[in-house]
Amino acid sequence: MTFLDAIVRRRDGLHHTREELDFLAKGAGDKSIPDYQLSAWLMAAYLNPLSIDETVDLTLAMADSGERLDLTGLPKPWVDKHSTGGVGDKTTIVLLPLLAACGLTCVKMSGRGLGITGGTIDKLESIPGMRLDLGPSELISQAREIGLALTGQTPNLAPADKTLYALRDTTGTVASLPLIVSSILSKKLAGGAETVVLDVKCGSGAFMKTPEEANALASWLSQVGQRCGLNLRLVVSDMFQPLGRMIGNSLEVEEALAVLDGEPSPFADFCATLAGITLAACGLAPNEVSGKETAQSAIESGSARKSAALWIEAQGGDLRAFSQRQRAPYQIEVLSPLSGAAAFDAGLVGQAVVALGGGRQRKEDRIDSEVGIELLTDRGDAVSVGQPIARIHARTAEAAQLASETIIVGFKPMNPSSIILGSG
Repeated sequence: MTFLDAIVRRRDGLHHTREELDFLAKGAGDKSIPDYQLSAWLMAAYLNPLSIDETVDLTLAMADSGERLDLTGLPKPWVDKHSTGGVGDKTTIVLLPLLAACGLTCVKMSGRGLGITGGTIDKLESIPGMRLDLGPSELISQAREIGLALTGQTPNLAPADKTLYALRDTTGTVASLPLIVSSILSKKLAGGAETVVLDVKCGSGAFMKTPEEANALASWLSQVGQRCGLNLRLVVSDMFQPLGRMIGNSLEVEEALAVLDGEPSPFADFCATLAGITLAACGLAPNEVSGKETAQSAIESGSARKSAALWIEAQGGDLRAFSQRQRAPYQIEVLSPLSGAAAFDAGLVGQAVVALGGGRQRKEDRIDSEVGIELLTDRGDAVSVGQPIARIHARTAEAAQLASETIIVGFKPMNPSSIILGSG
């Protein structure tokens, strides 16, 4: 078999065998198949989507294209979480130490942001000294020591995904459900987790813009994940409004630490709910409500905050230096143009943060970790005309003014909605 045969089969809408998909994943992982042929196959797969059976086979093949973390010997349960990305989504920074404090073992690969959706690696890099390039042995050793380890994507784990992901981004083939699903789940399988909680974002600040799109992705993830042997739990969550009050890398770390310190907010409640779902899925709580209560107790007792401190210290991060950092030099308040219940358009807020320098349009762009937007109201809070509703953190006065004008356009008071729109 040559890879040209596989391209022709996909072009003609014929079914791939597992052997063909193994060949594809191996060739993408070790670069023995040239990019131009992989690009041709991706476009054919975009136009003639893979079936559920083929997506299961591709996911397993991609997971096996490199090493798989062997978590044998680490305390169970082994868990991971994934979000499809959104504006202000710093959930990982709260959830992982919270779960570790509740007795779970969490080993996770995270990514960088692109466009308006931020990346966990970019956020954590705002902590001075934080190492995010741990190898497999370091991940295992640290997880054994403190129950938690996180790294950026390593070339040894699911290398086929790294190759195909980069090509999808440059060939107009990102928006393919089978390719999205195989990318997400192959990394979860390679990371060794048995239970995975998936957060599918839905709205103007997410990749999936409508509930129909988000529910379709959730259904595919559920079907493929279960057939790949994962214990999955899924939520579809609101990204029509930003998640939490802080948007911007160091600001989001600050908010995550505040949640772990016990500061209440809708975002804090969302994190506790996800923790409850995870604990119930792992059998450590009789139901999700009880699991949420356990998670809230871990925050109230200080054990979750202690877990976060141990994690950050273990990976070289200096929280004292982080707390003493300099803020962006220009800060201006945005005043409400209307009266009603506060609601910001997540897409426009995300665009404003990117324009400030807090996100990247191209992979090679550098990020300013100190800029961002601080919302002064929670979703649904009553506001009146002229009330301060946001604070812009900017490098220049001109950038601050532009950001304030951008988010005002999307400020349209409405009735508050739940962050979690559905689960399964």
